[in-house]
Amino acid sequence: MACEPSRRTLVLSAATAAAAFGLDASLAVVAAKPRRRTEDPERGYRRIMIGEAEVIALYDGVWEKPHEAGFFSNAGISDTKEALRAAGLTSAFVPIPISTFVVRLKGKTVLCDAGGGGQVQGYNSDSIFVSGRMLDNLKAAGIRPHDIDTILISHFHPDHIFGLLGEDTNAPVFPDAEIIVAAAEYNWWTDASQTSRLPSWRQSLARRIQGVIPSWKNVLPVAGEDEVVPGIRFVSVAGHTPGHTAFHLSSGQDQLMISGDTAYVPAFCLSHPGWHGVYDQDGPAAEVSRRRLLDRVVADRMLICGSHFPWPGFGRLVRDGAHYALDLLPA
Repeated sequence: MACEPSRRTLVLSAATAAAAFGLDASLAVVAAKPRRRTEDPERGYRRIMIGEAEVIALYDGVWEKPHEAGFFSNAGISDTKEALRAAGLTSAFVPIPISTFVVRLKGKTVLCDAGGGGQVQGYNSDSIFVSGRMLDNLKAAGIRPHDIDTILISHFHPDHIFGLLGEDTNAPVFPDAEIIVAAAEYNWWTDASQTSRLPSWRQSLARRIQGVIPSWKNVLPVAGEDEVVPGIRFVSVAGHTPGHTAFHLSSGQDQLMISGDTAYVPAFCLSHPGWHGVYDQDGPAAEVSRRRLLDRVVADRMLICGSHFPWPGFGRLVRDGAHYALDLLPA
């Protein structure tokens, strides 16, 4: 990796994720696993307090994504490489870490997204996709899977939901937890008539969802932006997917926006919020949602984290003209 400035001064530093963006299970295995170029963090969990709420980031893995034409419809490879260099990151590939978050508040333990479950791996000789570390890091943080009361799902992309599913059996990994998801997201992905509208490489994801999730009795689709568990409200950020949802945590005077994939790779989506990624189902709508959410975070001076922010992913956002900058909390 190129010379890297202090994490507290990283502007738009970002290894954030297009992973969540819907690679399907057919990409799962390569014959010879390439050598990793980034290392797992020494400790795979990080705790902070938001008022009386304990929030724990859990490291799930990383996607070392090769540069590819078409990653953004309105930016080329030279643009993405320059954006990574400007953020103090390597430009040899796109580094995209994967994180999930646990919130403990008012006697409830809530998991926000479930990671990739070790089921999405490198899909060509230049790509490395490792996931499934979340469960081990959950246990290292002193939480057992059956301690989880509720799971909030931001959207139905593989690196957010495959951690719910047994790899070979599709058996529920958290059978006793209530799983809450936006009704718009649930209805779209479970409607078989919508599958043909997806790119061919995403259609097997939809079929897996349709074959499993509707049969689970512990899944609760919720419409609107209500408080879904004590202290956490849904926030609609549609565009990345039809029902993509962020989670707004408040406790006392403190707030945290768990932003999902609203600004998936900060080096790109904060510095260039108008770039439209290939993994956004509706690029213009995703941009509108992105700017609205980021402006709210800045105006309310709240902390923000994201599924693919540089580990451990917590920071404060500032407005820099038409762009945004992320000041990360120290690891």
